Amino acid sequence: MLYGILAAASALLLAAVLTALARTLALRLGVLDRRRARPTPLLGGLAVVLATGLVAGAGEWTGYAPLGDGVGALLLAGAGVGALGLVADAGRVKARVLVAGTAVAAAFVVPYGELGFGAGALALLWIVFVAVAFRALDHADGLVGTVGVLTAFGVSACAAVELMDGLAVLLSVLAAALTGFLMHNWHPARIALGACGSLFTGFVLAASAVVVRSGHELAPSAGVLFALTAVAGADVLLVVVSRRMAGRPLSRGGPDHLAHRLRRLGLTARGAAVLLGAGAFGAVLVGVLAHGGWVAGAGLWWVAGVALMVVLGLLRVPVYGPRRAATVQSAQVRAALRVRNG
Repeated sequence: MLYGILAAASALLLAAVLTALARTLALRLGVLDRRRARPTPLLGGLAVVLATGLVAGAGEWTGYAPLGDGVGALLLAGAGVGALGLVADAGRVKARVLVAGTAVAAAFVVPYGELGFGAGALALLWIVFVAVAFRALDHADGLVGTVGVLTAFGVSACAAVELMDGLAVLLSVLAAALTGFLMHNWHPARIALGACGSLFTGFVLAASAVVVRSGHELAPSAGVLFALTAVAGADVLLVVVSRRMAGRPLSRGGPDHLAHRLRRLGLTARGAAVLLGAGAFGAVLVGVLAHGGWVAGAGLWWVAGVALMVVLGLLRVPVYGPRRAATVQSAQVRAALRVRNG
């Protein structure tokens, strides 16, 4: 218990210091996210990965908090995913390369022996989905860090129920590292998490949840896993349906995520992050209670139902109108010019 508190405090302080250093480094190297309203330095994820790995590794090395079988490999696989994301932050990496690299890393951590090949393949796909979803969730100040902290605590509680102490410590350290990062990422953000940190966070959380739920029935496990990551899943569903309905390519970005639409409804940047954090807290709480057997499966259906209603409601918020109108008008002008020029 005492070591867990010390480890969390160390991860928080270390991440806060490393994030400040990473911001300076990103500014000098010009590693910026220019898709936001203000160009924001990246490399915040590097600080989270280093803080989590160093503190968790110290616990394993000293023997005060051994990670246990498979947890060290999970952390190393997550670090590999984070390294791939770091390359994407510093340069240009195609999305399919990130997905393929994440899938390869997931293949090394899925417990096929307990899940079987079919369920293991589904678990692999789900890990990749959550990692990519967390990267997509990094579209607003303070959002992915807040959701990540709450999810990490939730999965850590599930691990504690299963007496997986090493995994619980790792997730607590990750939550503390994300909290240290949030000191610099709360609106107005001075640094962003980037692909490095968002992919690492999503991967570690998803893989840990799969390990925790291994040995349980498939259908209830699917419900618990969704509840633990409901906000990220709802964001992906909203974006995919919205872009399909608008006839836009899925790879084409736009202000069509959860926080973007909440801002259009009048919420401030901080208000949107707090509201989505509250939604994540409620969903994660239901997932933890369902995992422990304190809530019936109907609670998981409520989480899915609320998430679906939120998606359907936010789909009505216009986000493409001006851009689509300008595109149509430009196409009409080009067509008229072609007709006039014969």
